[in-house]
Amino acid sequence: MSTIKYPNGTKHAQMGLTSDYHSGRGMRLENDLNDSNAYYRAVDRALIYKKPTPIQVVRVDYPSRNRAKIVEAYYRTPSTTDYNGVYRGRYIDFEAKETQNKKNFPLFMVHPHQIEHLKKVHFHGGIGFFLIRFTAYDCTYLVDSEILIHEIETMDRQSIPYAWFEQYGHPVHEGYQPRLDYLSIVDALYFKEERHYEKTQK
Repeated sequence: MSTIKYPNGTKHAQMGLTSDYHSGRGMRLENDLNDSNAYYRAVDRALIYKKPTPIQVVRVDYPSRNRAKIVEAYYRTPSTTDYNGVYRGRYIDFEAKETQNKKNFPLFMVHPHQIEHLKKVHFHGGIGFFLIRFTAYDCTYLVDSEILIHEIETMDRQSIPYAWFEQYGHPVHEGYQPRLDYLSIVDALYFKEERHYEKTQK
């Protein structure tokens, strides 16, 4: 059994680099997105992957001459967001968050480096957004990164009310394949002009 440590020094026993750190927190949304992205890739609709969490290896054992086993490592603080890839010829980048809070979304869940990264994505012409799941209502919202970041940077409070997401977010349909059809929301938000052009050419 190996040990993985987080940036705050907390240790977590590891078997195959998995941890109870994520249990019950963000894993259902992550699994839904991973399944959805696998489906999108299988049908050649998009090429989107989850970014791996950077790991700093601290100690390695060598049980035999040709084998190495990581026995201690740290999870580095991720420098960007959760997912990225290519869709309809454009770069796409987004962060996924999950909360059990019924009344609001705590802002400590969005980190400064994620905000700055998504600002750069928009600056360079990419598509950036957040996927926020409220587990109490079993509802996932897609929110454009500029809109959410503007709200975070201009308001004077520690959370955003659930009602705000009902007004400015876009509910993502849940189904079988894909599990979360968030690309249909992306089509409606970021490819409006192309859809209008296609309709006028028919």
